[in-house]
Order: sequence, then C-alpha cells, then structure tokens
Amino acid sequence: MLRRSQQRFKSLIPGGFGGPKVIVLIVLAVVAVWLATGAYRVQPNQQGIELVFGKYNGIPEEPGLHWNYPAPIGDVYTPDVTRENRIEIGFRSSGASSARDQADESLMITGDENIVDIDFVVFWRISNAGDFLFNIREPEETVKVSAEAVMRDIIGRTRIQDALTDRRGPIEAEARTNLQELVNEYQAGIEIRQVQLLQVDPPAQVIDAFNEVQRAKQDLERLINEAETYRNDILPRARGEAAQMVEEASAFREEVVNRAEGDANRFNSVLAAYAQSKDVTTRRIYLETLEEVFGKVNKVIIDSENGSGNGVVPYLPLPEIQKRTGGASGSGTGSTTNRGTN
Repeated sequence: MLRRSQQRFKSLIPGGFGGPKVIVLIVLAVVAVWLATGAYRVQPNQQGIELVFGKYNGIPEEPGLHWNYPAPIGDVYTPDVTRENRIEIGFRSSGASSARDQADESLMITGDENIVDIDFVVFWRISNAGDFLFNIREPEETVKVSAEAVMRDIIGRTRIQDALTDRRGPIEAEARTNLQELVNEYQAGIEIRQVQLLQVDPPAQVIDAFNEVQRAKQDLERLINEAETYRNDILPRARGEAAQMVEEASAFREEVVNRAEGDANRFNSVLAAYAQSKDVTTRRIYLETLEEVFGKVNKVIIDSENGSGNGVVPYLPLPEIQKRTGGASGSGTGSTTNRGTN
C-alpha cells in the first residue's frame, strides 16, 4: 500500500520531482508550520496559561511573545486580568436609568427582625488566571452567591436603623473583607475590588409606615435635644447661683465669726484693764458710751448751774417734728397741740 501510494504521488508530480526526498521535505515543512502555530503573544492586560496534554504547569506567563506546543498537544488561554468585572445583586440593569428588582436577592432580615431591601454591586478582577480557570467551574456565579451570603450574614447582625443611616460605610468594608476571605478559601484567583451599597430601604409595601415611624423618632430626638438644651441652660445657672449663695454665706459666716472674735478679744482686754484699775476703767467706759450715744444726735448743752443759761427760753420745735413724723404717719396736714413747756 505504501509503494502504491508513492507511485501514485510520483505520477502526480511531473518528472518524479526528486522521489522520496521531496516527500521528506514536504513533511518537514508541514511540521515546521505546525510548530510555528505554537507561537503566541500575551498582551499587557493578560496572563498566559499554557496546557500540555491538558495539564497546567502552575506558572502564568507574563506579557510578551511565548511558545507552546500547538494543538492537539498543547493549548493556550490568555484571560484579561485587569478588567473590572461587575456583579449586580438585588437588581438587574436594563438600561441607562432603569433596573429590575430581584426580590429573592434583595430582601434580607436585620438583627432586630426587620426586613430591608438592599441592592449592591461587587467589583472584582482576576488576580491569578490559573486558579480562576481551573479551580472553580463558574467563577462569576460563585462570586455572586458568596457576596449575597456574606451580606445576609452582616445584615443579620445589624439593626435596621444603623443599616439605613451611619453604618453603610462599615458594612461595605466588612462585606469586602469577608468576601475576599471566602473566595481565597475557594482558591478562586479573584480579587474583590469593592462592595458598594446602592440602595438600603424598607420594603415598598411598608415604606410609608416606616417613614411615619422615622418622623416620630425624629420628633422624639428633637424634643430630647430641646430638653437637653434647656437643662444645659438651667443647670449651670442654678449651680452658679448656688455657688454664689454658698460663697456669700461663707463670707457672712467669716464676718460674723471675726466680729465676734474681735468683740470677745476687746471684752477680754477691757476685763483685764478693769481687773487692774476698776475706777479708771469704769469712768473710761462711761465716757466712751456717752460719746457714742451723744455723737449721733443733735444737742444743745446749757449750763444752768453757773447762771449762763438764764434768759434762754426752752421751746419745742413742732414744725420739724411734724416734718420728720409726717412721712411715717402718712399725714402731712395733721394738727399738733402745743403744750407749755417748763
């Protein structure tokens, strides 16, 4: 059969064309062309994955020109490892500004047993092309299911009020960290770039009632803040007045104590002087008392013993007395009876 094939091939070539050598050259040319098809290029945004008889050597090829055994012995994959991939959970974008809700994905139970509607997006890219291609069968679906499980776990430990207000940032950060740990356990060769919450709302069926509750809570907080403001205004003022009264009482006490101590010391000194000289001390006290009493009144002294007071007519100054007592008695026109004075 080989001879007949050679003879048939020779008959097709004019003049025999060199015989068996030509066949060898043709075979070598075919082999060279086949080997040449094993050359390939890895772009800067790709990693090269070479397979030989379906086995991966575990080392991704860097960007540049490379060679691998052509098919059917070898095969090459060059996945894009810099592209940002996006997975939508809780909704599906159907246009530039419209989306379809996926209630089976978006409805979650919070830590205080409320239902919340959450739509979020996961951004990821390939970090190891070999692990991405051969360790998991459906990488995108795996990331989607893992992200939904991680988010349900976090929301199940969070109060609804926190999820709706100031806990959105920490929830995103915790979801990204937990999701990255989960895909690393799968050896998926995926890097989670970001988890972004787009919508966190109560379910549409109860959103009106929920808004009423939120408004009531806001009114409660407003009243509490007003009461706190009033208390912060009253308490410092009351504390200041109390401190002032305490200071005044302390000052009055010091004054009274000091005055009492001074009086006691003065009495002791007078007593000591009286013990030494009774007559002199008695006369001095008498004169000091007279000086204190008569020093506060208007007086006229008339010496009647020596006769210098003869001819002085005593009188009662009724107009002056009426002026001084008129305001106290409330009668400015009252009559006064003038009686003789001896």
